[in-house]
Amino acid sequence: MATATGVESRSEMEAFLFHEAWLLDHGRLDEWLGLFTDDATYWIPLEASQVDPLTSVSIVYDDRALLEVRVRQFLHPRAHARVPAPRTVHHVGNVRVHAADDGQLRVESTLVLIEYRHERQRTWGARIEHRLRRTADGLRIAAKRVDLVNSEAELDGIVCLF
Repeated sequence: MATATGVESRSEMEAFLFHEAWLLDHGRLDEWLGLFTDDATYWIPLEASQVDPLTSVSIVYDDRALLEVRVRQFLHPRAHARVPAPRTVHHVGNVRVHAADDGQLRVESTLVLIEYRHERQRTWGARIEHRLRRTADGLRIAAKRVDLVNSEAELDGIVCLF
């Protein structure tokens, strides 16, 4: 049975994840980027069993600097590969909060993402792991791992952010 502290912590983590999803769905990518720490990583493994992004091929493995470039490219008016920008709905569920060995919080969740673009709707499913760190500015993402359920399939170009 969860303690009051555990319930408050889970509620706080859910609110954080829901806010992150809202920012993505409303195209507020600069604010979304502000949720990440300066040493953050954003990882989409190619295989579900991948344990190290540096020894295997990944779909995406960005440090904070590369994530900033990705957001700038996404927002650039001449980024033809992303015109029109996708409309998305991020649905976050099954949130579980764990203490991590390094003092951060490890938050597992599931994501169903609906993307609409070019008269086509796609559905993405993923297991997500956030490593959250408390800072003077509140919770921040130190690491985000997105395990797409179909990561090993032909993905036909990913133009949305998870």
